[in-house]
Amino acid sequence: MADNADDEILHWFQPLQRGVMPLNDRFHLPRRLRRTVLAGRYDVTSDRDFMRMLDLCAAQHPTRTETWINQPLRKLYLALFDAGYAHSIEVWAGRELVGGLFGVHIGGAFFGETMVSRARDASKIALVHLVATLRRQGFTLLDTQYPTSHLAQFGCLIWDASQYQDALSEALQRDVVWCADVRLDALMSEIQSLKVRDAA
Repeated sequence: MADNADDEILHWFQPLQRGVMPLNDRFHLPRRLRRTVLAGRYDVTSDRDFMRMLDLCAAQHPTRTETWINQPLRKLYLALFDAGYAHSIEVWAGRELVGGLFGVHIGGAFFGETMVSRARDASKIALVHLVATLRRQGFTLLDTQYPTSHLAQFGCLIWDASQYQDALSEALQRDVVWCADVRLDALMSEIQSLKVRDAA
């Protein structure tokens, strides 16, 4: 990642403690969010407009004045998308893109890069659809890079380097395909099977 949008240098980071979102029953779906997701108030798509999703994630906002996505990194993500390795999940209110996320897929691992929300719960809805589609397709690892309090509500795990490397090695050996059909109807059974957690 870069220090800011104007930085021409890319830096490599390897956290000593890695955030990993469970793809089993340890994933927790807050009850209120479950109702919101199942209500289908937004349209959810995948790879419909990767470039626009990337730019929305990189855009300045009152809550985030700096971005780690510079132009060299943007070009790399677009190249990965063209090669079939990068994917986005977009959340739409009509024709307006109001949130979502993107990441990189290799084998049975999905590396979440960043997420963004311009409407209530938009990024959370994208995350739920992501987890559901990864479970459906047989992915075994969802790497969130850094654990955060925001992700903790979903059951985000904290792994040391050794535990992470073991899981990564296993995931990379799997032959898993991405499926761009992330509509609510297509994922209904997976979403309904997610463990529900009452708000604290």
